[in-house]
Amino acid sequence: MIHVADVKDLQYLTIHKVGNAGKDEPLVFSKSPIDLSNEEIGKLLLNYFIHPFANNSEYYHLFHSIELPLNEIFVCASRIFEDKSTFQEQSIHIAQHLYDNSMHPKIKGGELYLAYFDKCLIDGEEVEAIGIFKSETRETYLKVYLHNENYEVNYEDGINISKLDKGCLIFNIEKEDGYRISIIDAQSKQNEAVYWKDDFLKVKRREDTYLQTENYVDLCSAFINKKLTEDFDVSRADQIDLLNKSANYFKEKEKFDFDEFTEEVILQPAVIESFKEFKQQFETNHEMSLPDSFDISSQAFKKQAKIFKSILKLDKNFHVYIHGRADMIEKGFDDATGLNFYKLFFKEEA
Repeated sequence: MIHVADVKDLQYLTIHKVGNAGKDEPLVFSKSPIDLSNEEIGKLLLNYFIHPFANNSEYYHLFHSIELPLNEIFVCASRIFEDKSTFQEQSIHIAQHLYDNSMHPKIKGGELYLAYFDKCLIDGEEVEAIGIFKSETRETYLKVYLHNENYEVNYEDGINISKLDKGCLIFNIEKEDGYRISIIDAQSKQNEAVYWKDDFLKVKRREDTYLQTENYVDLCSAFINKKLTEDFDVSRADQIDLLNKSANYFKEKEKFDFDEFTEEVILQPAVIESFKEFKQQFETNHEMSLPDSFDISSQAFKKQAKIFKSILKLDKNFHVYIHGRADMIEKGFDDATGLNFYKLFFKEEA
């Protein structure tokens, strides 16, 4: 995890204007880094650049399908880490590379900030870092001021320093794997926004406990919600019970063990065998290998916990939230009305 309070040394910063190349918008380079002697401006910039990464434990690596040295950002970052005096020159190459990948008609132009941090604390290790940030959204601010003993109002167009549109931090560690990368993309849900990760940066997920936890949560959810009902006659209440047990396992355990999980959560031998087969197919479909044992990332589980939905939806009339004790739920069919029913047993109302 990135410790925001320990990112203090913003040594270099340069700004370039990167428009949409597909619309023939301009690309404008700064001639030199900006003056950082004003401490208050420096603090505001640090907050704008670094604060959004505070709770981000999801990491990436730069990559290329042929070989890593063909990744443009990897080359530029490596040159800066090797010789800081090349910072401005490499920042221009990075801006040009972004411009070349800004062809989609919905991509917004904006200011591109290139920063060099001399000291960043990440997972207890102090390293150098390069920051690449882009502001795409401008806002209007009211300016209230006193003039000739009367208050007057005007407006200015500017950037909200509480909202970083796009950003990445490249840490000077794990170079052989493509450096460790942290990414922010406020527009990632829009199809055109994938250019930041896929076209400009060219990154892949870092193989770590965060990714392993995320993959297993997806695996368990997919099995319970899809495969389980195909192979076995189970009610929605039984599905929810298994979802709750799975969620509790990830919440309470520090380490995941495949055999332990199947014995404590899934229980039934036939269902365990189905789960093992589903895991193999899941790995094939997603071109990945899931380890049988790893440390559980609490941050990854918290982000993915919503997948384990424990809601029993009955037509459009009722939503029943089930948190445990499937043995206190009984399903039946009423011949007189021709309707299904659930019987809930409880000791007292909350």
